[in-house]
Amino acid sequence: MAGRNNSAWLLMAAALLFAATATAQQNCSSAKFTSGRSFQSCTSLPVLGASLYWTYHPANATADVAFRAPQSADGWVAWGINTGRFAGMAGSSVFVASQDGNGAVSVLMTYLESTAPTLTNNTLKLAVPAGPAAEYVGGAYTIYVTVALPGNSTVQNTVWQAGPVSKGQIAPHPTSAANLLSAQKLDFLSGGRSTGATKSKLSRRNLRGFGFHQG
Repeated sequence: MAGRNNSAWLLMAAALLFAATATAQQNCSSAKFTSGRSFQSCTSLPVLGASLYWTYHPANATADVAFRAPQSADGWVAWGINTGRFAGMAGSSVFVASQDGNGAVSVLMTYLESTAPTLTNNTLKLAVPAGPAAEYVGGAYTIYVTVALPGNSTVQNTVWQAGPVSKGQIAPHPTSAANLLSAQKLDFLSGGRSTGATKSKLSRRNLRGFGFHQG
Protein backbone atom coordinates (compact mmCIF):
# COMPACT_ATOMS: atom_id res chain seq x y z
CA MET A 1 0.00 0.00 0.00
CA ALA A 2 2.85 2.36 0.86
CA GLY A 3 4.37 1.77 -2.55
CA ARG A 4 1.13 2.66 -4.28
CA ASN A 5 0.79 5.86 -2.22
CA ASN A 6 4.34 6.88 -3.09
CA SER A 7 3.68 6.28 -6.79
CA ALA A 8 0.51 8.37 -6.60
CA TRP A 9 2.37 11.24 -4.95
CA LEU A 10 5.13 11.06 -7.57
CA LEU A 11 2.58 11.17 -10.39
CA MET A 12 0.81 14.13 -8.77
CA ALA A 13 4.10 16.00 -8.31
CA ALA A 14 5.04 15.35 -11.93
CA ALA A 15 1.64 16.61 -13.10
CA LEU A 16 1.95 19.78 -11.00
CA LEU A 17 5.46 20.42 -12.33
CA PHE A 18 4.27 19.97 -15.91
CA ALA A 19 1.35 22.34 -15.33
CA ALA A 20 3.61 24.97 -13.74
CA THR A 21 6.09 24.72 -16.61
CA ALA A 22 3.34 24.99 -19.21
CA THR A 23 1.87 28.04 -17.46
CA ALA A 24 5.26 29.74 -17.30
CA GLN A 25 5.88 29.10 -20.99
CA GLN A 26 2.42 30.44 -21.85
CA ASN A 27 3.02 33.57 -19.79
CA CYS A 28 6.31 34.39 -21.49
CA SER A 29 5.24 33.34 -24.99
CA SER A 30 2.47 35.96 -25.05
CA ALA A 31 4.96 38.85 -24.76
CA LYS A 32 5.13 41.52 -27.47
CA PHE A 33 8.23 43.40 -28.59
CA THR A 34 8.90 46.61 -30.48
CA SER A 35 10.38 46.87 -33.97
CA GLY A 36 8.92 43.52 -34.98
CA ARG A 37 11.32 41.52 -32.84
CA SER A 38 10.48 37.89 -32.12
CA PHE A 39 12.21 35.01 -30.36
CA GLN A 40 12.00 31.25 -30.67
CA SER A 41 12.25 30.34 -26.98
CA CYS A 42 11.36 31.84 -23.64
CA THR A 43 11.27 31.12 -19.94
CA SER A 44 9.66 32.87 -17.00
CA LEU A 45 12.48 33.26 -14.50
CA PRO A 46 11.74 32.08 -10.95
CA VAL A 47 12.24 35.41 -9.13
CA LEU A 48 11.91 39.18 -9.58
CA GLY A 49 9.07 38.78 -12.09
CA ALA A 50 11.59 38.55 -14.93
CA SER A 51 11.44 36.69 -18.23
CA LEU A 52 14.08 35.71 -20.76
CA TYR A 53 13.54 35.30 -24.51
CA TRP A 54 16.09 34.07 -27.01
CA THR A 55 16.87 32.65 -30.43
CA TYR A 56 19.91 30.39 -30.60
CA HIS A 57 22.02 30.28 -33.79
CA PRO A 58 24.02 27.02 -33.87
CA ALA A 59 26.00 28.08 -36.94
CA ASN A 60 27.98 30.64 -34.95
CA ALA A 61 27.03 29.79 -31.33
CA THR A 62 25.31 33.12 -30.71
CA ALA A 63 21.99 33.96 -29.12
CA ASP A 64 19.68 36.90 -29.70
CA VAL A 65 18.39 37.70 -26.22
CA ALA A 66 15.67 39.85 -24.70
CA PHE A 67 15.52 40.18 -20.92
CA ARG A 68 12.42 41.80 -19.42
CA ALA A 69 11.80 42.70 -15.77
CA PRO A 70 9.38 45.02 -13.96
CA GLN A 71 10.97 47.99 -12.22
CA SER A 72 10.21 51.56 -11.23
CA ALA A 73 11.49 54.36 -13.43
CA ASP A 74 14.12 55.22 -10.81
CA GLY A 75 15.53 51.70 -10.66
CA TRP A 76 17.78 49.41 -12.68
CA VAL A 77 17.68 45.83 -13.93
CA ALA A 78 20.48 43.59 -15.14
CA TRP A 79 21.03 40.32 -16.96
CA GLY A 80 24.21 38.50 -17.80
CA ILE A 81 26.31 35.35 -17.97
CA ASN A 82 28.78 34.15 -15.36
CA THR A 83 31.80 32.83 -17.22
CA GLY A 84 33.35 31.44 -14.06
CA ARG A 85 32.57 28.30 -12.08
CA PHE A 86 29.94 29.69 -9.72
CA ALA A 87 26.32 30.66 -10.25
CA GLY A 88 26.65 34.09 -8.66
CA MET A 89 27.09 37.71 -9.65
CA ALA A 90 30.85 38.03 -9.13
CA GLY A 91 32.58 36.83 -12.28
CA SER A 92 29.62 37.76 -14.47
CA SER A 93 29.46 39.88 -17.59
CA VAL A 94 26.23 41.85 -17.28
CA PHE A 95 24.05 44.35 -19.10
CA VAL A 96 22.51 46.94 -16.76
CA ALA A 97 19.59 49.06 -17.95
CA SER A 98 18.63 52.31 -16.24
CA GLN A 99 17.46 55.78 -17.19
CA ASP A 100 18.52 59.31 -16.45
CA GLY A 101 16.40 62.16 -15.12
CA ASN A 102 15.12 62.89 -18.63
CA GLY A 103 13.89 59.34 -19.17
CA ALA A 104 16.67 58.35 -21.58
CA VAL A 105 17.42 54.64 -21.22
CA SER A 106 21.00 53.40 -21.43
CA VAL A 107 22.79 50.08 -21.02
CA LEU A 108 25.98 49.62 -19.04
CA MET A 109 28.11 46.68 -20.24
CA THR A 110 30.33 45.65 -17.37
CA TYR A 111 32.26 42.78 -15.86
CA LEU A 112 31.69 42.21 -12.14
CA GLU A 113 35.22 41.54 -10.98
CA SER A 114 34.26 41.10 -7.33
CA THR A 115 31.40 41.47 -4.87
CA ALA A 116 32.24 45.20 -4.83
CA PRO A 117 32.53 45.90 -8.58
CA THR A 118 33.65 49.20 -10.07
CA LEU A 119 30.96 48.91 -12.79
CA THR A 120 33.35 50.15 -15.47
CA ASN A 121 31.69 50.26 -18.88
CA ASN A 122 32.82 48.10 -21.82
CA THR A 123 34.67 45.51 -19.73
CA LEU A 124 32.69 42.39 -20.70
CA LYS A 125 34.39 39.00 -20.81
CA LEU A 126 32.23 37.83 -23.69
CA ALA A 127 31.70 38.95 -27.28
CA VAL A 128 28.68 41.04 -28.27
CA PRO A 129 28.11 40.84 -32.05
CA ALA A 130 25.04 43.11 -31.92
CA GLY A 131 23.53 45.46 -29.40
CA PRO A 132 22.80 46.19 -26.73
CA ALA A 133 19.66 48.30 -26.64
CA ALA A 134 17.02 48.82 -23.99
CA GLU A 135 13.60 50.36 -23.48
CA TYR A 136 11.30 51.17 -20.59
CA VAL A 137 7.65 50.53 -21.40
CA GLY A 138 4.69 49.76 -19.17
CA GLY A 139 6.69 49.70 -15.96
CA ALA A 140 9.28 47.22 -17.22
CA TYR A 141 12.74 47.35 -18.74
CA THR A 142 13.61 45.20 -21.74
CA ILE A 143 17.26 44.66 -22.68
CA TYR A 144 18.04 43.44 -26.21
CA VAL A 145 21.44 42.01 -27.08
CA THR A 146 23.17 39.36 -29.17
CA VAL A 147 25.85 37.44 -27.29
CA ALA A 148 28.44 34.90 -28.36
CA LEU A 149 28.00 32.06 -25.88
CA PRO A 150 31.28 31.61 -23.97
CA GLY A 151 33.19 28.45 -24.86
CA ASN A 152 30.75 27.75 -27.70
CA SER A 153 28.63 26.01 -25.06
CA THR A 154 24.85 26.18 -25.08
CA VAL A 155 24.75 25.67 -21.30
CA GLN A 156 25.51 28.85 -19.37
CA ASN A 157 25.23 30.19 -15.83
CA THR A 158 22.83 33.11 -16.25
CA VAL A 159 22.22 35.82 -13.65
CA TRP A 160 19.80 38.69 -13.30
CA GLN A 161 19.16 41.40 -10.74
CA ALA A 162 17.23 44.57 -9.92
CA GLY A 163 17.85 47.51 -7.64
CA PRO A 164 17.53 51.27 -7.13
CA VAL A 165 19.28 54.25 -8.69
CA SER A 166 20.51 56.86 -6.21
CA LYS A 167 21.71 60.32 -7.26
CA GLY A 168 22.16 59.10 -10.81
CA GLN A 169 24.27 56.12 -9.78
CA ILE A 170 23.49 52.41 -9.73
CA ALA A 171 22.98 51.56 -6.06
CA PRO A 172 23.20 48.16 -4.31
CA HIS A 173 20.29 45.80 -4.80
CA PRO A 174 18.16 44.63 -1.85
CA THR A 175 19.15 41.47 0.01
CA SER A 176 15.69 39.90 -0.02
CA ALA A 177 15.30 36.21 -0.74
CA ALA A 178 14.32 36.92 -4.34
CA ASN A 179 17.46 38.97 -4.98
CA LEU A 180 19.62 36.21 -3.51
CA LEU A 181 18.13 33.54 -5.76
CA SER A 182 18.52 35.26 -9.12
CA ALA A 183 20.82 32.76 -10.83
CA GLN A 184 20.01 29.86 -13.11
CA LYS A 185 21.83 27.41 -15.36
CA LEU A 186 20.21 27.57 -18.80
CA ASP A 187 20.63 25.49 -21.94
CA PHE A 188 20.08 27.86 -24.87
CA LEU A 189 19.54 24.89 -27.19
CA SER A 190 17.03 22.75 -25.28
CA GLY A 191 15.64 25.37 -22.89
CA GLY A 192 16.50 23.14 -19.93
CA ARG A 193 17.21 25.03 -16.75
CA SER A 194 18.11 24.51 -13.11
CA THR A 195 18.69 26.82 -10.19
CA GLY A 196 21.77 26.54 -8.03
CA ALA A 197 22.20 29.88 -6.30
CA THR A 198 21.48 28.49 -2.84
CA LYS A 199 23.79 25.48 -3.03
CA SER A 200 26.83 27.25 -1.69
CA LYS A 201 27.61 30.08 0.66
CA LEU A 202 29.87 31.58 -2.02
CA SER A 203 26.96 31.98 -4.43
CA ARG A 204 24.83 33.73 -1.81
CA ARG A 205 27.69 36.09 -0.95
CA ASN A 206 28.30 36.92 -4.60
CA LEU A 207 24.64 37.72 -5.23
CA ARG A 208 24.58 40.07 -2.26
CA GLY A 209 27.33 42.41 -3.39
CA PHE A 210 26.25 43.77 -6.75
CA GLY A 211 26.31 47.47 -7.55
CA PHE A 212 28.20 49.45 -4.93
CA HIS A 213 29.57 52.26 -7.09
CA GLN A 214 29.98 53.12 -10.69
CA GLY A 215 33.30 53.85 -12.27
